[in-house]
Amino acid sequence: MLLLASDGFGFARLRNNPDWARVASWFDHVPWEGAVFWDMIQPAFMFMVGVALPFAMVRRNERGASWSDNLRHVLARSARLMVMSQIVIWVGSGHIKPQLINVLSQIAFTYLISFLIMRWRWRYQVLATGGLLAVWTLLLFSFHGPGGPYSKMNSVGLLVDRAIFHYDYDPAYSTLNFIPSTVWTLSGVWAGQLFMTVRTHRQKLQFLAAGTILSFAAALSLKPWMPMIKQLCTPTFIFYSLGWVLLMLIGFYWLIEVCGWRMAAFPLVVVGMNSIFIYVVSEILRQWLDRAVGVFTFHFTFVGTLAPVAQSTAILLIMWYLCYWLYRRQIFLKL
Repeated sequence: MLLLASDGFGFARLRNNPDWARVASWFDHVPWEGAVFWDMIQPAFMFMVGVALPFAMVRRNERGASWSDNLRHVLARSARLMVMSQIVIWVGSGHIKPQLINVLSQIAFTYLISFLIMRWRWRYQVLATGGLLAVWTLLLFSFHGPGGPYSKMNSVGLLVDRAIFHYDYDPAYSTLNFIPSTVWTLSGVWAGQLFMTVRTHRQKLQFLAAGTILSFAAALSLKPWMPMIKQLCTPTFIFYSLGWVLLMLIGFYWLIEVCGWRMAAFPLVVVGMNSIFIYVVSEILRQWLDRAVGVFTFHFTFVGTLAPVAQSTAILLIMWYLCYWLYRRQIFLKL
């Protein structure tokens, strides 16, 4: 969330600088095939939703909620996520243009599906995960226009959205991406369930490491036959990004839970407690904040090459302080 709110700390604006071009490339999506650091943000978002899901359901159950109560809660939250996604997109773009490719919309789908699947026996959940990827691959190969299943202009998802919304997305994401991306959220559910067990830190880390290795192995084994394309959420990209997300989780778990660096995580807690708030602010008010802060910082032109980095960091600090102000007053925006 910090990366997204800061616009990658401004590094992407240095893409034409020979000294920083390499680093800048890590903070922008690849045009089509491949993956870099910036491409891991959406998988991490959707994975984190899954991690939180079992904790939330257990807490609701302790308060006496039945499964049908939880289902109504999840359906209502999914609906609110979709409404919020439309508001953010419409206000940010300045016109009404319905779409369901925004990360909030995609989470609305994967959140609901993961909730329904997580009550099954684990082996059936694994089969469901494989089934989602198999169905998506079958759709890619069975229904597409000129250019084949991995076409940038005529993949099955784009054809469906074109028929419903009567326009193309650029970049070429599609509503149907929620089918394979549910794997990220469901994998997060498994991680959350693992954390709730009485296993030792060592055992939990071993499970996470095994998942990381299996994810990378699956991605590498599929890569000769299937390109790694984030915009199409190909199974290759799903597994590859999942491996990196699990690796990041291992790092955070080790530092915070094993080493006890909890105070160091406080800035992240402040943002995490109001993630919806900082997301909306960054999506709608970021350009205004850039202009407003720039009046006083002169956009850090006196810094030189790294002026965009300093300016983006200053804007992020302001957004973080707004979250901190809410945190101190126990005000948390939820959907």
